[in-house]
Amino acid sequence: MGEVTQFVFLGLTDNWVLEILFFMAFSAMYVLTLRGNILIMVTIVFTPCLSTPMYFFLSNLSFIDICHSSVTVPKMLEGLLFDRKTISCIAQLFFLHLFACAEILLLTIMAYDRYVAICAPLHYPNVMNMRVCVQLVFVLWLAGTVHSLVQTFLTIRLSYCGPNVIDSYFCNVPPVIKLACTDTCLTGILIVSNRGTISLSCFLALVASYTIILFSLRKQSAEGRRKALSTCLAHFMVPDTSFSTDKLVSVFYTVVTPLLNPFIDTLRNEEIKSAMKHLRQRRKSLYPHPRTQASDFLSL
Repeated sequence: MGEVTQFVFLGLTDNWVLEILFFMAFSAMYVLTLRGNILIMVTIVFTPCLSTPMYFFLSNLSFIDICHSSVTVPKMLEGLLFDRKTISCIAQLFFLHLFACAEILLLTIMAYDRYVAICAPLHYPNVMNMRVCVQLVFVLWLAGTVHSLVQTFLTIRLSYCGPNVIDSYFCNVPPVIKLACTDTCLTGILIVSNRGTISLSCFLALVASYTIILFSLRKQSAEGRRKALSTCLAHFMVPDTSFSTDKLVSVFYTVVTPLLNPFIDTLRNEEIKSAMKHLRQRRKSLYPHPRTQASDFLSL
């Protein structure tokens, strides 16, 4: 990347009191994100009745949320606590765009899955069998990798020889290319075109899928409409992405959004809650509490 290889973040604030408060709040949210999404993945993997395309995609979404959050949050917490705000941007740029693109593509696939399940239920087992689901997930990771390589290459090919201070708390393309010593007009157009094509295509696919779903729900029962809408709402409540440069909006997408997935899916999905309760009971039966074992021994 030319003469400059390390960049310095300005971070969220230079007020040490706010830094401590932010560290405590974001640390708690990050731990909840990891715990909640891992719990969903474990629940789906170890519950046979959840071996359906919808929950297969949901477990992948939880995995992406963990990865997406882990790309930015640990480095942000390090900067808040130890005031270490330097980074070599290449790795973070690549993985940030990889997981952001994978998430928006997965949400589009999940919308198509719901469209087939609700609008063509008789054809659903054939259209969305497990082989097709695995192929779709492979394609989304391949597309995410290509998108990320393009974004990273267009960024690192520029020459950086002047200021190296980024007005953010992570490496994203817009604030980084502002520091380039060369003309970035053509590069900016290519970057926006690449992002815009993916974002617009996925957005139109989401809108089309859910518009058709909403029209088809008029013919179903009230209970069917409630269940379908609760499932679809979760997909809209977990949006993508890394495209905003505003700090508050970026915090929402990188810290808060990955936390929404487990809360929405556990609070609104009876099957997930029931499966979690069943796993908890199995765990208690296999690994009884030490105090219980001790009391049983003393009673003898």
